[in-house]
Formats: sequence, structure tokens, C-alpha cells
Amino acid sequence: MKSVSLLLLALIAYLPSFSQVIGSKFEQLEYLLPTPNNFRTADGSPGHEYWQQKADYKINVSLDDSKQWVKGSETITYYNNSPNELRYLWLQLDQNMFSKESNTFKTDTYDLENNPRGLMSWVTSSNSPHGFNITSVTDAMNKPLVYTINATMMRIDLSRPLKKGEKFTFNIDWNFYVIDAEKMGGRGGFEYFPEDDNYLYEMAQWFPRMCVYSDVYGWQHKQFLGRGEFALVFGDYEVNIDVPADHVVAATGELQNPKEVLNATQIQRLEQAKNAQAPVLIITPDEAVKNEKSRSTARKVWKFKAENVRDFAWASSRKFIWDAFQVQNGNKKVWAMSFYPKEGNPLWGEKSTWVVAHTLNVYSKYTFDYPYPVAISVHGPVFGMEYPMICFNGGRPIPAPANISKEDAEKIKQANERIKYSMVSVIIHEVGHNYFPMIVNSDERQWSWMDEGLNSFLQFRAEQELPDAPWTKDLKRDPYPSRRGPAANIVSYMKSAPDTQVPIMTNSEQIKQFGNNAYGKPATALNILRETVMGASLFDYAFKQYAQKWKFKHPEPADFFRTMEDASGVDLDWFWRGWFYTIDFYEPSIEAVTLYKAKFVGNNSSSTAIFPAKELKTDEMFRRIEQMGVRLTEKEKTAVSPEKNFYVLKIKNNGELVMPLIVEMTFKDGSKQIEKFPAEIWRMNHKEISKLIVTDKEVVQFQLDPKLETADVETSNNTFPRNGNVNNNNFERIKSDKQ
Repeated sequence: MKSVSLLLLALIAYLPSFSQVIGSKFEQLEYLLPTPNNFRTADGSPGHEYWQQKADYKINVSLDDSKQWVKGSETITYYNNSPNELRYLWLQLDQNMFSKESNTFKTDTYDLENNPRGLMSWVTSSNSPHGFNITSVTDAMNKPLVYTINATMMRIDLSRPLKKGEKFTFNIDWNFYVIDAEKMGGRGGFEYFPEDDNYLYEMAQWFPRMCVYSDVYGWQHKQFLGRGEFALVFGDYEVNIDVPADHVVAATGELQNPKEVLNATQIQRLEQAKNAQAPVLIITPDEAVKNEKSRSTARKVWKFKAENVRDFAWASSRKFIWDAFQVQNGNKKVWAMSFYPKEGNPLWGEKSTWVVAHTLNVYSKYTFDYPYPVAISVHGPVFGMEYPMICFNGGRPIPAPANISKEDAEKIKQANERIKYSMVSVIIHEVGHNYFPMIVNSDERQWSWMDEGLNSFLQFRAEQELPDAPWTKDLKRDPYPSRRGPAANIVSYMKSAPDTQVPIMTNSEQIKQFGNNAYGKPATALNILRETVMGASLFDYAFKQYAQKWKFKHPEPADFFRTMEDASGVDLDWFWRGWFYTIDFYEPSIEAVTLYKAKFVGNNSSSTAIFPAKELKTDEMFRRIEQMGVRLTEKEKTAVSPEKNFYVLKIKNNGELVMPLIVEMTFKDGSKQIEKFPAEIWRMNHKEISKLIVTDKEVVQFQLDPKLETADVETSNNTFPRNGNVNNNNFERIKSDKQ
């Protein structure tokens, strides 16, 4: 083997080469990552001294449907599992983002000429009655506690330090006006239906919640401006929700008092749904329409419990249709449910709960069995937002008016086709968030990509793995029109103006092009990592290791990077550096191709005229090899036969990102072959390389990245000879070795 390797080395050394350019694309990441310690180890695992806090909640909340007003009281028990004494506690007051004094409104920079949102921002902020009204903060003995509100954060001062292993119980009373989600956006709010004079409420960030105190940041109390979402603590919840008696409530956790809030028929249907093979209507469309007309003055209290969750959300309305069935997940059954107004049909009744079940199946395959008892999709004013066991999703079909023209009817049909795919994708995405970050509990306030990017990657997998079933018969396009995941889809972002981009490793509130940066680019990076860099088998094993190590814990970026490398045996520092820490792009170009033959072949030879052959002076090279002290056997010498074609490709990288080099050869007989070379091919010179490719058959064309796997931002220079036949839009979905 030594002599053969030296032979190839001598062959390459003999051929013309570019001057070497020194770079640091493959330098290790150690100086960018935190030093491993007893809390977080070098292999990406929680350390033997890893700790995290816990917070349990008991909440009573009442909804005033006439004023769109919520009043609540909560008792929080906070457990200090850290090695440190705590002299104060920090809580999040997310509703304060909508108050008149909100820093969100104050830091808005919209103008009035080019963006009407500037005017909307002023109108909503100047007339806003919103935000938390904190009426009482007391300890377990109902003695007042000293507290300070700082915008969307509240500090409670402790009379004595809370030591390791101790717990502290306190109470908060509060109220607020629910926002109009259509006008003010946000992650919760109400929608008003004037045709039947009803409201639909999606309640999120609706109670004061504990901030995370961790080994990495101490208190994570960076102000909530609206984009950087939440760092939250796991705990157990008991929540009593007081609503009008004709309302139906969906919530995080399990309903504790079904006989008090449901009628006998609904309870019977739930029993039927436990063993059903398809969703069962618990509340039918006709029953929902009847509820819309009701105006009960009575009240009902819906009681829920949830264990080991980081948050709690709920929805309430007279308008809800409700369907459900139980699906097998691992060794247990899980409820898949949907709640939606009639305006969501027929789409929601046909698709939503099936999509919930499918999402649990695919995500569990790549991570862990779903640990909670229920997963719910709710349709209302919020297009897409996630909470433990429940999510709020958009996708409302457009009804066709009577006496509509054929042209307008066709436009509505096409619009509804787009809405259908959008609705399926958003449900996958939001149900998928149960895994990231509801269970693998990353810090969204700091790193949006750790939940949005990882989740968007698995969303892509779930979209591409839709089953053959009646509910998917009108979804089975090949490929499914995934927005994020395919490498070709991120190219326009990768080559956009540098001043409009920031690295993925940017704090959530400072991200430019948020959708591309926090969702699209990391999802694409992981897809490329799986399909092109590592291979599905190595990637899937390492990704599952990360998910299982950090479920119900608080991971940081270094924990992900280190686990993916440690569990796969693949050095990925170059990949994290290029994709996550820079805005570099990849743009390889074949500059020249030279064909060498062991025996000189003249112009009248059978060699293709596209690559006229040059003589490979084998006798001289063998002599030089022997002068190096290596004796070649006759068999080794005859390996360099006149029948072999020695092609040298001179390739330039016009970008700064390095990626695997993928070369497709089209032979004279019309057949094709693809060779893949690891990204380390660029390790000595990331700008220019010469690559030797030896073939038995004559090549008539070389093409780089024929399936558009590497996010190459310019493909017109990928072929040699340049024949203009490259189809930039001809994205062929990569077939993985493990679906």
C-alpha cells in the first residue's frame, strides 16, 4: 500500500498545481466553545454535577368573555437545586410587551411612507390598555413581598437567601386585557367573529412565569422584545380555568373533571376514540353551530394537570369543533386532538388530527418516544405557536362565494391548494416543537436556531415521509413542496447582500432575515449534514443521542456540536464554523480539465476531442519514485496503463465556505458516475485545488454538484466544457441511505 500511495503522490506532484493558499477553515473550535466542566462535558453530555431548577404552579384563572379580560391567582413553589444561594427570584411578565411603556414599541423603527406597520405600531401602542396588572405578591403566609417590575421582568426580593436544596412558595394575583391578535400580533390573543358575535381565545404567556437560573447564564432575564422567545423551567401544573358554561376548553395536560364539564354523549365519544382507527368527532360541526348561538350566564371550571412541563397554554370558545383519537407511540397510546371553528372546515376536519399523529410518529423515530399523554392542534388567530401538548395553528380555507366566475373560482382553488400545504406544514412544525424546545429545553431567548432550526429540519423529514393513506392522497406531490430543508432553497439567502445577513450564532433579538436565519439556514445545514456530509446512518444515531441526552434538560449550542461529533466519529468543526459562525457561501468552479495518458496519443487517436490527451511520462516518474527509495513491482507499474484516463480538474472556490466536492462524470457512451470527496479536500488550500480522477471510460463532461446538494450559489460554472446545459432549478431530492 505504501508504494501505491507514493506512486499516486508522485503522479499528483508531477502534474501542474496551483499555489497554496493558507487558511483556517479546518481549525478546531475550542477557543469558540466554553470549556467543559462538571456540569457539561467534552462529549456533549450533562456532567455528573449537572443541575437545574424546578417550579411548580397552582393557578386559578377566570375569563370574562364580555370584556376580553383575564383574572388569575397563582401559587409558585420554587426549588433551588443549584449550588448557589439565591437572594432574589426573577419572573417573566410577557404581557407587558403590549403595554404603552413597552420597549418593543419604543424600539420600533418603521416609517410611515413605505411600511403601514409603522402607523399600526403607533396606533396600537398609544391606545394600549394591555399588560399585566399585578395586584398582590405574598409569601406562603400571605405576608407582602418586596418586588420590582422592570419592563417584562419582575424581581422578588427574599427576606433570607434561598440555599441549595431549599424551596420557596409565594403567591401572585394579576389581571390583564387579552390582546386582539389580528391587530397586535403576538403569540396569543382573541379573534372576533362578527357574523355570529363570538370570540375565540388562544391564551399564551398569560401568567407570571419563572425565569431560568442556570450554570451558564445565572438568571436569564434578557428583556422580551417579541422575537427572542422563552427560557423556561420544568415543573408540575394544576390549573383551574373558569369560563362561560357554553365554552369548550383545550389546554396543556389532562382534563381532571370530564364529568363536570362534558355531557354524557361527549364522554361516550371519547371512550370510542380510545380504540378508533381514525379521528372521532367529540363535538360535531352542527353541535358547534348550536353552541355559537348560546349565551349561557352559568360558569364551568375546567381542571387540568400537567407533569414535568415548561409552560402551560389554553384555548376557549363556543365555536370549537373537537375531534380526537388515540395513536400508538412506543409502548403507550397518546391522544391526538384538534379544536377548530367551522371556518376551518373542510380542511381541518380532514387533515389536522391526522397530521398531529403523523408528526408524533416521525419525530419519535428520530428522537425519543413522546412522553406526554396528549398532543393538540388548535385553529384560531395565531398562525403558528407552540406550547407543551398544545399548539395554535393557521390555515383557513377561502370559501367560494355564490355566482362566482370561473376565473375567480380557479384563483380560489389555487389559493386553497397553497393554504392546504401551509396548514399541514405549520401543524407539523408546531406539534414538532413539543420535542424542541418543550422537552429538549433550549434557551430560545438566546438561540432561536436551537429550537426553530432543529425543529424545521425534522419538519422537513416529516413532510418528506408522509405515508400513503387516504388523508394524504391530495398531498403526495413528489417532492412535497417543503420551504426549508432542500439545499437549493437557501441559495438566494446565502448570496444576498452581506449587510442583510448575520451568522446563525446570533442572539435572537439581533437576527436579520429571521425566517431564513433561524429556521431555513440551520434546517438546511442539518439536512446537508445528514445527506451529504455524514450520511443518514451516522447522523441519525448522533442526533438521537443528543435528543435523548438532553430531554427534560437545558442544552446549549456546544452540547449539540460536541454530541454530534462525539457520537458519529466525524470532525465537524469546519462545518459548524462555516455554517453557524460566518455568513460565508460556497461557490466552486471548474476552471480547467486536462487529460493525461500513460502512452502519448496523438490527435488522430480515438480519444475524445473534448479533452485532447497529453503524455504522462511514466518512465521518468517511475525513475523519480525509485530515487525516493521505493521499488515498484511490474504489476504496480502496469496499473498505470495506456487504457486509463488520468483527468486533472482545476477547481476554484469563489466563496469562503468549504463543502464536500461532488463530481459527476458523463462518459462517451452516455452513462454517468458520481464521485464524492469530503470537505477536507480543501484543507490545504480552500481557494484552489487540483483533483486527479482516474477512469476506464472517456469522459465528455464533468459537472459539480449535479443534484444541488451543497447550496452552491452559482451553478453556471459547474460544468466543463461549458455547454450551458445546467438547469439551476432542476432540484432532485437526495435519496438517503436510511429513510
